[in-house]
Amino acid sequence: MQKIQMNVPLVEMDGDEMTRIIWQMIKEDLILPFIDLKSEYYDLGLKYRDKTDDKVTYDAAYAIKKYGVGVKCATITPNAQRVEEYDLKEMYKSPNGTIRAILDGTVFRAPILVKGINPSVRSWKKPITIARHAYGDVYRDTEYKVPANSKFEMVITTDGKETRLPVFEFEGGGIAQSMYNTDKSISSFARSCFNYALDTKQDLWFATKDTISKIYDHTFKDIFQEIYDEEYAPQFEAAGIEYFYTLIDDAVARVIRSEGGYIWACKNYDGDVMSDMVATAYGSLAMMTSVLVSPEGNYEYEAAHGTVTRHYYRHLEGDDTSTNSMATIFAWSGALRKRGEIDGIDALIKYADELERASIATIEEGTMTKDLALLTEVENVNVVNTGNFIKEVAKRIKVAW
Repeated sequence: MQKIQMNVPLVEMDGDEMTRIIWQMIKEDLILPFIDLKSEYYDLGLKYRDKTDDKVTYDAAYAIKKYGVGVKCATITPNAQRVEEYDLKEMYKSPNGTIRAILDGTVFRAPILVKGINPSVRSWKKPITIARHAYGDVYRDTEYKVPANSKFEMVITTDGKETRLPVFEFEGGGIAQSMYNTDKSISSFARSCFNYALDTKQDLWFATKDTISKIYDHTFKDIFQEIYDEEYAPQFEAAGIEYFYTLIDDAVARVIRSEGGYIWACKNYDGDVMSDMVATAYGSLAMMTSVLVSPEGNYEYEAAHGTVTRHYYRHLEGDDTSTNSMATIFAWSGALRKRGEIDGIDALIKYADELERASIATIEEGTMTKDLALLTEVENVNVVNTGNFIKEVAKRIKVAW
C-alpha cells in the first residue's frame, strides 16, 4: 500500500502523561502506516518545557504561524503540587493560553455524536458548538498575594499620563488579580463566530454578564453588536439564521431547555467551563473536537481534555487502562484534513474522513473503552483497553482503504 504524500509539514506538539502514550499509539497504528507524515515536532511535555524555560511553547506557536496547521496533545498546566512533583523552576502558565495569546482567534468545540450514546439532557437532539474566545482574560492575568495594610490600585499610563483607580484597601491579607483584553481581539472573535455561523448555517448565541461588568463585559457585547449590524445582518437574514445576545446565566437556562443545533459564543473562562459541561452531557470529555481558528487563517487542533493522570500512573504500574482516545484521534484527523485542504491533497482529506468514520463505526459496532460502555445503549458491548481500541480502528481502515 502506497503511503499518502505530504508537501508541507504540520506542527506536531507532544504532551504529557496518558495522552502522550495515546499520542504515540495513534501515530504508530493510525497515521504512519498510511501517511508519509511530515511534521515539525515540538515536545511540550512538562519536563522539556521546564528544561527550555517554556521557550519550546513559544517556538511551537510561531511554527503554527509559519506552517498554518498544528496538532497538539493534552498538556499539564502546573499548580503548586505539580511544581513539587516535577521539581520545576517555576509555575509555568498554561501552554494552551500561551499558544492562543500568540495566535489569537477562537476555539470551536463540538461533540462527536455516536449512535447509542444519547445526551444526558433529554431535550438535546443536535450538537451544540462552543465558540470560546481564546485570548486574554484570566488566562493571561496578573495575580498577587496581598499583605495586610495594603492599598490595591489599578494604574493605566497613557502617553506618560497616569490614571489611578482605587480597587480595595486591605486591613488583613488577601489576594488581587488584574486581567485585560483588546478591541482588536474581541473584534476578531466576533468575526470568527459570525463567519463560522454562516459557514455552518447555524444560529449564533453570545452571552456575557454586562449587567454586572458594565465596562469589561459590556464592551464585548457592544463590539459584537456593532460588527453584526454593520457587516453581517443582511447575510444572516439571507441565510435564515439568527444572532442572539443574552446574559450568561439566562443562556445556561436556555441551553438546558433547547434541542441544540447552534453555536454558543463565550468569553474565555465561560467557554472553558461550558465546553466541558456540554462535552460531558453529550457523553464524555473525550468525545469533543477542538480547533483554534486564528484571524490569519492558522489552525490548531487539540484534544479538549486533560492528561488523564490517574490512568497514567496505573499504566506506569503495568495495569491495563481503558482510556478514550477519540478526541485525540479527531485532533489528528482535523489537522490532516486541513493540511490536505490547504495543500490540495485530496487523498489526505479522504483519509481524514475515513479515520473519523472508522473510529465512530468501531464504537457503534460495540467495541469501546470503559467510559463509553457505561453510557451506551448498544447491546453486547466489547470493552477494550486503550491500545486495542486504536488497533480496532486500524483494522476497519485497512478493510476500507
